[in-house]
Amino acid sequence: MLRATWNDLPDSVHAATEAVFGPDMVEDIPGGLMPGLACHLHGCHSGDVFLKGVDLDSPAASLYLTERDANGHLPRGVPAPRLLWTAELDGWVLLAFPFLDGRSADLHPGSPDLPAIGDLLRGLGKVMTSCTWPEAPPVTSRIDGLFEKAHRLLGRTDLDVPDLDLYAAALNALPADAFDGDSLLHYDLHSGNIRMTADGPQILDWAFACQGAPWIDAAMVVPRLIEAGHSPARAEALVAEMPAWETAPPNAVAGLAALWSLFREYKARLGPKDQRPHRARAAAAGRTWLTYRTDHP
Repeated sequence: MLRATWNDLPDSVHAATEAVFGPDMVEDIPGGLMPGLACHLHGCHSGDVFLKGVDLDSPAASLYLTERDANGHLPRGVPAPRLLWTAELDGWVLLAFPFLDGRSADLHPGSPDLPAIGDLLRGLGKVMTSCTWPEAPPVTSRIDGLFEKAHRLLGRTDLDVPDLDLYAAALNALPADAFDGDSLLHYDLHSGNIRMTADGPQILDWAFACQGAPWIDAAMVVPRLIEAGHSPARAEALVAEMPAWETAPPNAVAGLAALWSLFREYKARLGPKDQRPHRARAAAAGRTWLTYRTDHP
């Protein structure tokens, strides 16, 4: 995927950014799954800045706007960089945050990051309910896309998806109101969105923020931990650091595991070719979790 660069921005955006921050150097940041721009602004008036943005005509623009709106409603206790500046200029939406020195969290067994991540999950469980963003989209607006891909994949007999009966059983047992709730959710916690800094872990990228059941964020960390090498039992023990995990209905957790995994099964077969190996590994982790959940309801 080709990302936009600083040089791709209109002159008006350059001028506005330079007027606000006065950087002495701009460095494009490569990588990532999201389209758009990512830059490190060095030597700014108030310290280094991370600038991100996307063309408003992009399908991803709504995610940037969600991140912008969610950031202003994060509870005080949430460890996340706060917006320094945002603008819509010449067809671009721009978001600027303090640049965080650090690295992505290491979720592998034995990682020294795991205790801090457990503390992070405990803290989220305390401050994210009730929802502090009244206009937050319901989690069903996110999960509907998973359902669409799941049903499409379950209807295909030509893609050699393993354990389709297991997936179907989990979805058939899923209660209609399984994901309803009044917690503000990040919805996409993974190692790349947890940045380890000298001040502890910081949560990045609230583009999928929504409102739903308080256990959902914990549940969505489980397949990430399994993919990193943990057993399902150990992964669930780690996310049990979030008190809301105890309130999660078993059939709802199994249904979410099925939806999460089927989405990645779909992307592993029909998504962008450069992302298929990564999606296949994630799907295998999710399938391992669902199998465990089926055997240990």
